[in-house]
Amino acid sequence: MSEKLQKVLARSGLGSRREMEGVIDAGRVRVNGEVATLGIRVESTDDVWVDGHKVTLAAEEDTICRVLAYHKDEGEICSRNDPEGRRTVFDRLPKLKQGRWIAVGRLDINTSGLLLFTTDGELANRLMHPSFEVEREYAVRVFGEVTDGHIQNLRMGVELEDGSAKFTSVKRQGGEGINQWFSVTLSEGRNREVRRMWESQELQVSRLIRTRYGKLPLPKGLPRSGWQELELTDVNYLRELVQLPKEERSMVKVDARARNSQQIRKSVRKHRQRNQTQARRRQRR
Repeated sequence: MSEKLQKVLARSGLGSRREMEGVIDAGRVRVNGEVATLGIRVESTDDVWVDGHKVTLAAEEDTICRVLAYHKDEGEICSRNDPEGRRTVFDRLPKLKQGRWIAVGRLDINTSGLLLFTTDGELANRLMHPSFEVEREYAVRVFGEVTDGHIQNLRMGVELEDGSAKFTSVKRQGGEGINQWFSVTLSEGRNREVRRMWESQELQVSRLIRTRYGKLPLPKGLPRSGWQELELTDVNYLRELVQLPKEERSMVKVDARARNSQQIRKSVRKHRQRNQTQARRRQRR
């Protein structure tokens, strides 16, 4: 059965469906020797090339949807490569034999916390789409005197340059002096949205941590720059959330979780030490 080209490319792990639509529209895809157009349908036997590289088309029944929970550290960027040599969230991810990891949204360089990755471009596309209204929760440290009026404004909605925005909940979490912690939730993920909302009230966010995506929390004990693969139950929770069929298989071996956690911690320490050494060398130059 033929399928739309962008859907097949997304399932093969080359990016989200929206990203693949852009790649096709830019003339970077060839099917059977001809430049592909948006909306074209392909069979598994078709010869597909992207940017001069042959693509192995993954049939739906042959792919396993995998999802990682990643603990993003401050200072890491969400690009695959950085010309300035900064750390990226992709540096620490496990290698794949086929396809690639796709980030479900982004966190800015100064934000830490839970970031999801998946091998399924269609899942990533739907989780990021505002129509599904997947809830995100953040721990926010705010610098300034926060009044009940500010909180009411943020709950009712504020105007940003790209439209109105509001928190579905704002809860005080304590703090000292004019540095106060809050827990906030919202159901979309626009660029720097949480920070911009507080700034609309002339308040500054001094710390921002994503603590939950949907009902999935940042795993306890997961070190910064560490990852943990989600079990089948959690993968299917995400798939059902965006109206995708259940996955039947998983790469996770539950009895190996403790051992993998120890290995990840050791690997993260080595990675940090290597980055610190490289940073010192650059400073000497």
